[in-house]
Amino acid sequence: MTAAVPAKHQRIVATLAEEIRAGRLPEGSRLPGEHALTERFAVSRTTVRQALRALSEQGLIATRAGIGSVVTFDGAPLDDPRGWAAALAGRGIRLTTRTLRLEAGPDPALAARLGLDPAARFLHLDRVRTLPDGLGVSLELSRSRLVPELAEVPRTGLVEDSLRRTLTAAGLFEAGGRQSAEVAPLPAAEARSLGRAEGEVFLKVERTSRDAEERLVEHVTSWLAPEHFRLELTF
Repeated sequence: MTAAVPAKHQRIVATLAEEIRAGRLPEGSRLPGEHALTERFAVSRTTVRQALRALSEQGLIATRAGIGSVVTFDGAPLDDPRGWAAALAGRGIRLTTRTLRLEAGPDPALAARLGLDPAARFLHLDRVRTLPDGLGVSLELSRSRLVPELAEVPRTGLVEDSLRRTLTAAGLFEAGGRQSAEVAPLPAAEARSLGRAEGEVFLKVERTSRDAEERLVEHVTSWLAPEHFRLELTF
Protein backbone atom coordinates (compact mmCIF):
# COMPACT_ATOMS: atom_id res chain seq x y z
CA MET A 1 0.00 0.00 0.00
CA THR A 2 1.46 3.37 -1.01
CA ALA A 3 1.94 5.87 1.81
CA ALA A 4 0.07 9.16 1.50
CA VAL A 5 2.19 12.05 0.28
CA PRO A 6 1.99 15.08 2.61
CA ALA A 7 0.41 18.21 1.19
CA LYS A 8 2.86 20.83 -0.07
CA HIS A 9 2.24 23.21 2.82
CA GLN A 10 2.74 20.38 5.33
CA ARG A 11 6.22 19.72 3.94
CA ILE A 12 7.07 23.40 4.37
CA VAL A 13 5.71 23.35 7.92
CA ALA A 14 7.80 20.29 8.80
CA THR A 15 10.99 21.83 7.38
CA LEU A 16 10.60 25.25 9.03
CA ALA A 17 9.42 23.76 12.33
CA GLU A 18 12.53 21.57 12.45
CA GLU A 19 14.75 24.59 11.71
CA ILE A 20 13.05 26.65 14.44
CA ARG A 21 13.30 23.89 17.05
CA ALA A 22 16.92 23.17 16.12
CA GLY A 23 17.83 26.84 16.62
CA ARG A 24 18.75 27.51 13.01
CA LEU A 25 15.96 30.10 13.07
CA PRO A 26 16.52 31.56 16.56
CA GLU A 27 13.74 33.03 18.65
CA GLY A 28 13.16 36.64 17.66
CA SER A 29 14.63 36.24 14.18
CA ARG A 30 12.58 37.16 11.14
CA LEU A 31 11.45 34.46 8.72
CA PRO A 32 12.28 34.98 5.04
CA GLY A 33 9.53 36.83 3.17
CA GLU A 34 6.76 35.08 1.25
CA HIS A 35 8.54 35.64 -2.08
CA ALA A 36 11.75 34.06 -0.79
CA LEU A 37 9.83 31.08 0.59
CA THR A 38 7.93 30.54 -2.66
CA GLU A 39 11.25 30.39 -4.51
CA ARG A 40 12.93 28.15 -1.94
CA PHE A 41 10.13 25.56 -1.91
CA ALA A 42 8.94 26.08 -5.51
CA VAL A 43 5.32 26.55 -4.47
CA SER A 44 2.63 29.20 -4.80
CA ARG A 45 2.19 32.13 -2.45
CA THR A 46 -1.10 30.58 -1.28
CA THR A 47 0.73 27.41 -0.21
CA VAL A 48 3.32 29.47 1.68
CA ARG A 49 0.56 31.35 3.48
CA GLN A 50 -1.09 28.07 4.49
CA ALA A 51 2.23 26.89 5.92
CA LEU A 52 2.77 30.15 7.83
CA ARG A 53 -0.74 29.93 9.23
CA ALA A 54 -0.09 26.37 10.43
CA LEU A 55 3.19 27.41 12.07
CA SER A 56 1.36 30.24 13.78
CA GLU A 57 -1.33 27.83 15.00
CA GLN A 58 1.43 25.66 16.51
CA GLY A 59 2.79 28.68 18.37
CA LEU A 60 6.12 28.54 16.53
CA ILE A 61 5.81 31.94 14.89
CA ALA A 62 3.76 35.08 15.46
CA THR A 63 2.28 37.03 12.60
CA ARG A 64 0.96 40.57 12.75
CA ALA A 65 -1.06 42.29 10.06
CA GLY A 66 -0.40 45.92 9.24
CA ILE A 67 -3.95 46.84 10.23
CA GLY A 68 -6.19 44.74 12.38
CA SER A 69 -8.31 44.49 15.49
CA VAL A 70 -7.96 42.45 18.64
CA VAL A 71 -10.38 41.71 21.45
CA THR A 72 -9.07 42.32 24.97
CA PHE A 73 -10.27 40.98 28.33
CA ASP A 74 -9.57 43.36 31.22
CA GLY A 75 -6.90 44.94 29.03
CA ALA A 76 -5.17 41.67 28.10
CA PRO A 77 -5.14 41.10 24.30
CA LEU A 78 -6.75 37.83 23.21
CA ASP A 79 -4.71 37.48 20.02
CA ASP A 80 -3.19 34.06 20.66
CA PRO A 81 -3.39 32.16 17.33
CA ARG A 82 -4.46 29.06 19.24
CA GLY A 83 -7.65 30.81 20.35
CA TRP A 84 -9.12 32.70 23.28
CA ALA A 85 -9.00 29.74 25.65
CA ALA A 86 -5.21 29.52 25.33
CA ALA A 87 -4.85 33.30 25.61
CA LEU A 88 -6.93 33.45 28.77
CA ALA A 89 -5.18 30.47 30.36
CA GLY A 90 -1.76 31.88 29.49
CA ARG A 91 -2.57 35.07 31.37
CA GLY A 92 -3.95 33.31 34.41
CA ILE A 93 -7.50 34.56 33.80
CA ARG A 94 -9.97 32.23 35.50
CA LEU A 95 -12.86 31.76 33.12
CA THR A 96 -14.77 28.51 32.65
CA THR A 97 -15.67 27.55 29.08
CA ARG A 98 -18.78 25.43 28.52
CA THR A 99 -19.83 24.02 25.16
CA LEU A 100 -23.56 24.42 24.56
CA ARG A 101 -23.67 23.01 21.05
CA LEU A 102 -21.34 21.09 18.76
CA GLU A 103 -23.08 19.62 15.75
CA ALA A 104 -23.31 19.69 11.97
CA GLY A 105 -26.32 21.12 10.21
CA PRO A 106 -27.78 23.89 8.04
CA ASP A 107 -28.36 27.52 8.95
CA PRO A 108 -30.62 28.94 6.20
CA ALA A 109 -30.63 32.46 7.64
CA LEU A 110 -26.85 32.67 7.73
CA ALA A 111 -26.54 31.04 4.31
CA ALA A 112 -28.83 33.74 2.89
CA ARG A 113 -26.79 36.50 4.52
CA LEU A 114 -23.55 35.13 3.08
CA GLY A 115 -24.98 34.39 -0.36
CA LEU A 116 -24.59 30.62 0.01
CA ASP A 117 -26.84 27.74 -1.00
CA PRO A 118 -29.73 27.61 1.54
CA ALA A 119 -28.93 23.91 2.04
CA ALA A 120 -25.29 24.63 2.92
CA ARG A 121 -24.17 22.82 6.07
CA PHE A 122 -21.98 24.19 8.83
CA LEU A 123 -20.15 23.01 11.91
CA HIS A 124 -22.09 24.72 14.71
CA LEU A 125 -20.14 25.52 17.87
CA ASP A 126 -21.76 27.52 20.68
CA ARG A 127 -19.68 28.24 23.79
CA VAL A 128 -20.23 30.36 26.88
CA ARG A 129 -17.51 31.62 29.20
CA THR A 130 -18.28 32.36 32.84
CA LEU A 131 -16.55 33.96 35.81
CA PRO A 132 -15.87 31.86 38.95
CA ASP A 133 -19.19 33.09 40.38
CA GLY A 134 -21.03 31.63 37.37
CA LEU A 135 -21.83 34.93 35.66
CA GLY A 136 -21.58 34.65 31.87
CA VAL A 137 -19.25 37.17 30.23
CA SER A 138 -19.04 35.92 26.64
CA LEU A 139 -21.07 33.83 24.24
CA GLU A 140 -19.51 32.58 21.00
CA LEU A 141 -21.75 31.35 18.17
CA SER A 142 -19.48 29.91 15.48
CA ARG A 143 -20.47 28.49 12.08
CA SER A 144 -17.67 26.95 10.00
CA ARG A 145 -17.89 25.60 6.46
CA LEU A 146 -18.51 21.87 6.82
CA VAL A 147 -15.77 20.19 4.80
CA PRO A 148 -15.51 16.36 4.93
CA GLU A 149 -12.62 16.56 7.42
CA LEU A 150 -14.96 18.19 9.96
CA ALA A 151 -17.78 15.68 9.64
CA GLU A 152 -16.68 13.61 12.66
CA VAL A 153 -15.87 16.55 14.95
CA PRO A 154 -19.27 16.48 16.71
CA ARG A 155 -18.44 12.90 17.72
CA THR A 156 -14.67 13.15 18.34
CA GLY A 157 -14.51 16.71 19.69
CA LEU A 158 -12.22 19.62 18.87
CA VAL A 159 -8.50 19.15 18.35
CA GLU A 160 -6.89 20.02 21.71
CA ASP A 161 -10.19 21.72 22.61
CA SER A 162 -9.37 24.46 20.07
CA LEU A 163 -11.58 25.41 17.14
CA ARG A 164 -8.66 27.17 15.46
CA ARG A 165 -6.52 24.03 15.55
CA THR A 166 -9.49 21.96 14.39
CA LEU A 167 -10.04 24.15 11.33
CA THR A 168 -6.33 24.14 10.51
CA ALA A 169 -6.20 20.35 10.76
CA ALA A 170 -9.14 20.22 8.33
CA GLY A 171 -7.27 22.40 5.83
CA LEU A 172 -9.27 25.58 6.44
CA PHE A 173 -6.90 28.56 6.46
CA GLU A 174 -7.95 32.16 6.83
CA ALA A 175 -6.60 34.52 4.16
CA GLY A 176 -8.77 37.51 5.03
CA GLY A 177 -12.14 38.58 6.24
CA ARG A 178 -14.33 41.22 7.74
CA GLN A 179 -15.25 42.17 11.29
CA SER A 180 -17.84 44.53 12.73
CA ALA A 181 -18.78 45.58 16.26
CA GLU A 182 -21.79 47.29 17.78
CA VAL A 183 -23.50 47.78 21.11
CA ALA A 184 -26.74 45.80 21.18
CA PRO A 185 -29.33 44.45 23.66
CA LEU A 186 -29.15 40.75 24.46
CA PRO A 187 -31.88 38.70 22.73
CA ALA A 188 -33.82 36.29 24.94
CA ALA A 189 -32.01 33.08 23.91
CA GLU A 190 -28.55 34.61 24.25
CA ALA A 191 -29.47 36.12 27.63
CA ARG A 192 -30.54 32.70 28.93
CA SER A 193 -27.25 31.14 27.80
CA LEU A 194 -25.28 33.83 29.62
CA GLY A 195 -27.47 33.90 32.73
CA ARG A 196 -28.10 37.58 32.09
CA ALA A 197 -31.21 39.75 31.77
CA GLU A 198 -32.83 40.02 28.36
CA GLY A 199 -32.12 43.44 26.87
CA GLU A 200 -28.91 43.95 28.84
CA VAL A 201 -26.43 45.90 26.73
CA PHE A 202 -23.52 43.82 25.38
CA LEU A 203 -20.79 44.28 22.79
CA LYS A 204 -21.77 42.29 19.70
CA VAL A 205 -18.86 41.38 17.41
CA GLU A 206 -19.36 39.59 14.08
CA ARG A 207 -16.42 38.17 12.16
CA THR A 208 -16.45 36.42 8.77
CA SER A 209 -13.22 34.87 7.51
CA ARG A 210 -12.50 33.42 4.06
CA ASP A 211 -9.71 31.42 2.47
CA ALA A 212 -7.50 32.39 -0.47
CA GLU A 213 -10.23 31.26 -2.88
CA GLU A 214 -12.81 33.48 -1.11
CA ARG A 215 -14.64 30.46 0.31
CA LEU A 216 -16.09 30.74 3.78
CA VAL A 217 -13.91 29.51 6.63
CA GLU A 218 -15.92 30.68 9.63
CA HIS A 219 -18.61 33.13 10.65
CA VAL A 220 -18.75 33.86 14.37
CA THR A 221 -20.99 36.11 16.41
CA SER A 222 -19.65 36.96 19.86
CA TRP A 223 -21.63 38.59 22.65
CA LEU A 224 -19.16 40.18 25.08
CA ALA A 225 -19.76 41.80 28.49
CA PRO A 226 -18.58 45.42 28.05
CA GLU A 227 -17.31 45.65 31.63
CA HIS A 228 -14.59 43.14 30.68
CA PHE A 229 -14.19 43.11 26.90
CA ARG A 230 -13.31 45.76 24.36
CA LEU A 231 -12.21 45.83 20.74
CA GLU A 232 -8.91 47.54 19.95
CA LEU A 233 -7.66 48.57 16.53
CA THR A 234 -3.96 48.56 15.67
CA PHE A 235 -2.43 50.33 12.69
